[in-house]
Amino acid sequence: MKNRPRVVLIGLLTLFAVLLSAQSNQPGLLTADELKKVVPPAFFFGGQSATVQMRNSAGIRTGDGHLVLAGLVDNSGYASDVAAKYQGFLMTEVKLSIEGSDLAPGAYGFGFTKEGKFVVMDIGNHDVIGVAVKTDGDMKRPVPLRIAAADGGYRLYAGRKWVGVKTP
Repeated sequence: MKNRPRVVLIGLLTLFAVLLSAQSNQPGLLTADELKKVVPPAFFFGGQSATVQMRNSAGIRTGDGHLVLAGLVDNSGYASDVAAKYQGFLMTEVKLSIEGSDLAPGAYGFGFTKEGKFVVMDIGNHDVIGVAVKTDGDMKRPVPLRIAAADGGYRLYAGRKWVGVKTP
């Protein structure tokens, strides 16, 4: 009987740890704390390494626990033609559908161009996908980058511009 409070306390702590663990593995958008654990501080693209803007990063966890990460980078060291279309990184552990175009698992650079395209490039700066962007004119407070759940999938936003992203 003397050990009963200790056993109850250990049981409650174990239950709390299990609940926290299960909660952090839920499918959907990643929290700020989860992003801090998985977003890299820098991203290699086109022969250089660029600092990742943690405040402008977002992620998704799929139903089977795989991750999709996106974030803006400091592209100031890149040539102007590269910087014009390379604004961020996209890393995916699963096949994605971006506006109907398939993207294999891997690490990519991306950008929203002035011509109204969302371009995904392999890390050697070769275009892989180029799709038309949509604009959300009703958005009250656009931010540089975010992911939002919508339409049975997600929207990757850069300001008011967005593309639809579906995971398996």
